[in-house]
Amino acid sequence: MIVNPIPTGWQVIYQQAHALLATQLAWHWPPFLPADRWVGLLAATAQHDDEQEAWHGRGGHHGLTPAGAPANFTQQPFSIEQATGVLHAARFQGRWRSLLTSLHLSTLYESLRGSDPDIDKFLDELRTRQQRWIKELRVTKTQTHQAYDLLHWCDRLSLILCRNELPEMGRALEIYPDPLGHGHRTAHMVRQPGGPGTPIVVSPWPFADKELTVTVEAKQLHQLQFRDDAELAVALHYGPTETLSWTLRAE
Repeated sequence: MIVNPIPTGWQVIYQQAHALLATQLAWHWPPFLPADRWVGLLAATAQHDDEQEAWHGRGGHHGLTPAGAPANFTQQPFSIEQATGVLHAARFQGRWRSLLTSLHLSTLYESLRGSDPDIDKFLDELRTRQQRWIKELRVTKTQTHQAYDLLHWCDRLSLILCRNELPEMGRALEIYPDPLGHGHRTAHMVRQPGGPGTPIVVSPWPFADKELTVTVEAKQLHQLQFRDDAELAVALHYGPTETLSWTLRAE
């Protein structure tokens, strides 16, 4: 979950919903791949945060911090079960989707290398599979990384929006280098010159249209602490849902 404080409690955005927002952003890019690869990229973007642990609220405190607040995803330890599960699910949609998903897992968790033998083994297996899939699919490393970089770019911008990370006073924040920077790795910047609720500027502008609107659903929790996962699960199920929207435009 992505958890943001609000005056009445907490705003919760499920990670799968954040991934759907990332896919909306990718959909607005001018396609630069054949149709089958482009659809596979959109699928990998939409499902890159699937297979979250199904705690179901049956006792315990998996979804809570020690203080009883809803736990943000950054407060959760690495789950090799979730990482393995999302890669396992990808294989049913083919090697291209699996390759992009695998590259995302490597990007997220390579920094954990050396912390646990099982994690090292998992990371080594990712590398081996990536090399095999690239060879079998007859794609170059440059083509592969351009596609993955778009997934990462959209993931990053979605998180900036979902986590309210836009700087105050219209200051600019780097998103991620341009996937099509052709070696120059041009950095895209995002800012909100008019303050909260106003259009967001992305520069240089990468999208096909000059303006677009993206959305995500969020749950509202009107209490600060919960006894256990069961109480949190009930609050999430019955709590009000709001649709957050952002308008993005060129400079």
